Amino acid sequence: MPEKIRGSHYQLTTFANGLRVITEEMPWVRSVAVGCWVDTGSRDELSNEAGASHYLEHLLFKGSERYSARMIAETFDAMGAESNAFTSKDNTCFWARLLDSDLATGMDLLAEMLQRPAFRANEVESERQVVIEEINMNDDDPSDVAFEEFNQVLFAGHPLEGPVLGTRASIKSMTTDDLSGYWARRYGARSTVVAMAGSVQHDAAVDLIGKHFGDWSGDGVDHVFAEPAIEPFVRLVNRDTEQAHLVLGGRGLIRGDERRFAFDVLNHILGGGMSSRLFLKIREERGLAYSVYSFRLSHTDTGGWGVYVGTTPEFTETCMQLIEEELSSITSDGITADELDRAKGSLRGGLALSTEDPNSRMVRLGRDELSGGPHLSVDERIARLEDVDLDAVKEVAETVYTGSRVMGAVGPFEPGELDRWVQ
Repeated sequence: MPEKIRGSHYQLTTFANGLRVITEEMPWVRSVAVGCWVDTGSRDELSNEAGASHYLEHLLFKGSERYSARMIAETFDAMGAESNAFTSKDNTCFWARLLDSDLATGMDLLAEMLQRPAFRANEVESERQVVIEEINMNDDDPSDVAFEEFNQVLFAGHPLEGPVLGTRASIKSMTTDDLSGYWARRYGARSTVVAMAGSVQHDAAVDLIGKHFGDWSGDGVDHVFAEPAIEPFVRLVNRDTEQAHLVLGGRGLIRGDERRFAFDVLNHILGGGMSSRLFLKIREERGLAYSVYSFRLSHTDTGGWGVYVGTTPEFTETCMQLIEEELSSITSDGITADELDRAKGSLRGGLALSTEDPNSRMVRLGRDELSGGPHLSVDERIARLEDVDLDAVKEVAETVYTGSRVMGAVGPFEPGELDRWVQ
């Protein structure tokens, strides 16, 4: 019999084959957001598979022996449903949002796509060029390039280092056997979570999933976990651009770190909103950039933080100096009580607003279940947020902002010109 767990706001059932179904009921809506989460991403690829996770994301929409790509597209369209997929360094999700009355049809399509992909030779080749065009599109965006350079230097020598899309060379050389072998190795019942939120009853969802996925087999998957060794370094792409794109950062907190709520507050105050220090200092007061913000990255085994700014090359020195001043100030002096209250209010409102959307709830359920994190309700998350105090924020700032720094940069710079900002 399937094993069932009832949480404060969710229900979770695990089938004998290892497949997990987790649901959150929102009886006041008519739609259901469903995501099939596979515990595999670019960090899990072998050298001959660089970009395979994302390539498969495309190929599975090309259909099975039973359904062609056109049939899948037309069936979703005829229901007025939204459907897509996304790939990260950690996982892959195939999702749909549809009327509750159309859930059975939608699950039939998703089950076919995941369990019985066709890998037709002509479709593998046509989608190969589509993926290469996606890489070309990203390479034409200098801000995307700066972020990719930053990620590669932050996680150098680590499974997270490689780009999710792969490279032109890896996609061009990838064979159908490489793709089907990756799918067979990483896709299976024990590596998959089906998450649903919206107008759905758990027992009915379990019956439906059992019908479509109950005979699926497949072992669980593992990952290579490690803490990267971060050395100060600048990865520079020299381009004669009108704007310099700079991403500066370093090591952050892992996904399960209990200090992550204080880190959220810290990030919001530094550069997470229109009242943040960096936005006010660099954009509002000095007019040096249109876009400047901070961010954080979190994975099971490591994390990161960063600041992005896009500015005229001649203002690079001034912007970097202002960023450095704010990092030093927030580390040595902490934040003010007013900043703390304002950040909590903003984050609290964002949490509340996100719960009104079934898709946001589905994403939270799926990600937390795959990563092994606790399934916190909105009230529980807000309570953790409210517990953050001035000392907690200062302690996180001292932990993350004082370590080794790296940079990804695109602009008309000479080698070594930006090195002093990571020393």
